Formats: sequence, C-alpha cells, structure tokens
Amino acid sequence: MALLLHCNMDSELTLQLSLDDLLADLRHARRGGDLSRLALIAYCEVRRWARQAHQDALAQRSAAIVIGSPHASRDAFLADIDALIAQLDQIRSQVV
Repeated sequence: MALLLHCNMDSELTLQLSLDDLLADLRHARRGGDLSRLALIAYCEVRRWARQAHQDALAQRSAAIVIGSPHASRDAFLADIDALIAQLDQIRSQVV
C-alpha cells in the first residue's frame, strides 16, 4: 500500500513540476512574441500535459487554438494564448 501511495505522490509531483515548466515556457515565448514557439507549446506540450492530467477539455482547447479555424489576427491568437495561460494558472492554483 505504501508503494502505491508513493507512486501516486511521485506522479502528482511530476505533473506539478511539468506544469510549472510549461507555464514558464509559455510566458517566455509570449514575452518574446515568438508565435511559432507558442503554437508548438500549445499544440504539443500543453496537450500532452493535459492528457496526462486527465484534463481532456484543456487538451481539446489547446489543439483548437492551433489547428482550428485561422485566427483573424496576431492579436486574436495571442488573446487565445493568454486565456490558455490563465486557465493553466487556475489549474496550478487548484493543484498546489
């Protein structure tokens, strides 16, 4: 039983640390205005993390930002990224 509890704690800690890294990567790319990096992180990394964390709606949303219908402008894309970052921040505050 103790081994199972230890494994669950390790996976939760790994998810928390991965989320922290993910948010740092998103914020860094956002500050630099690196649209391609933001798209890559949103589509690949956020989606992967969300699936591991059983956050299916977040996984779908992050994919839709990148592969959904084209954004009307750069600002529209950045607004979606900002909303994604806010959602991840909210999840982080609930987890910690």
